[in-house]
Amino acid sequence: MGKPTLVLLHGVGLDHTMWESAGALLTDRFTVLAPDLPGHGTRPPVDDRVTLAELADEVAAGIPAGSHVVGFSLGALVAQHLALHRPESTATLTSVSSVCRRTPDERAAVRARLHTAEADFEASTTASLERWYAGTAVPPGIVRRTEATLRANDIGSFLASYRVFATADAELAPHLAGIRVPSLAVTGGDDPGSTPEMTHRLADALPDCRAVIVPGARHMLPVERPEALVEAFTTFIGSIGESAYA
Repeated sequence: MGKPTLVLLHGVGLDHTMWESAGALLTDRFTVLAPDLPGHGTRPPVDDRVTLAELADEVAAGIPAGSHVVGFSLGALVAQHLALHRPESTATLTSVSSVCRRTPDERAAVRARLHTAEADFEASTTASLERWYAGTAVPPGIVRRTEATLRANDIGSFLASYRVFATADAELAPHLAGIRVPSLAVTGGDDPGSTPEMTHRLADALPDCRAVIVPGARHMLPVERPEALVEAFTTFIGSIGESAYA
């Protein structure tokens, strides 16, 4: 039997390169796929009417049946949509730094960030880097790489994708109980946006989900603490048993 497939889906404004550190820890055990989401990286821009379903449908075309799907931030919402609407594609679901059922205050906060990006993309980029990396031990060179990826975005495409990120948790919320695959929700203990509270909400909403909080980590968990993240989801996948690899 060949190695199982692990699919890594990145966050809004980023691309597959955010997974390089984590991916390097996985290739001995998995066939690792890290596609760029529509409108990101090497993909053509998306228009301002793009939906979560459209993002997920385009990703689904490259995912073999029975894959272990790991999504970060916006990628987590895409992964949840796949697990809900294309369950044959998803052996397990891992949602990393995922939002879930935002409260009115949390929704207002993400809308404020979206409005900042609409008015001043440069200021939005600076604020994102501060929110993600301030106080962490992530090397400056890696922070600069993230900055370069963010600044390379087509601004209209970024804003369209960010609108999906800002609203799709509400779209998914009534249907989360329909996700039947074994699931993991994991975030950093110091993530100010995709908070531990949201991770516990997601774990409570899914029928078969456990929560893991990585102490002291912020939002960019795959970059800041790749070893801890990989340990969390490989332990989870391994605990599912041999049926997860069928």
